[in-house]
Amino acid sequence: MAKKAILSAAAPKALGPYSHATEAGGFLFLSGMLGIDPSTGALADTVEAQAERALRNIAAVLADSGLALESVVKTTVYLADMRDFPAVNATYAKHFLADFPARSCVAVAGLPVGALVEIEVIAAR
Repeated sequence: MAKKAILSAAAPKALGPYSHATEAGGFLFLSGMLGIDPSTGALADTVEAQAERALRNIAAVLADSGLALESVVKTTVYLADMRDFPAVNATYAKHFLADFPARSCVAVAGLPVGALVEIEVIAAR
């Protein structure tokens, strides 16, 4: 099976040795996105702002690949604190309006650069 690495100029620079996404088998697998502004490199202040920015970063990578949020079939949300679930859920609901993708949400011990939320997705062509 062939695979293709995707690097997007519209997303924040990767914090490690990984691609923004990998395309294989008719699917686009996006790496976890943080709430980092790609133009400044700054992490948003609040969990809501981080979730919003992460989802915009995801949308940018998808757009560079000719897809949109409507193409997303699965998401995984990582929270530094599960008490932030309602706030992140409210932000998430503004971006996924119908035919919701499958989703997992887990609390983790920590996220890169002190982030409060990280979101990864799988999209279908």
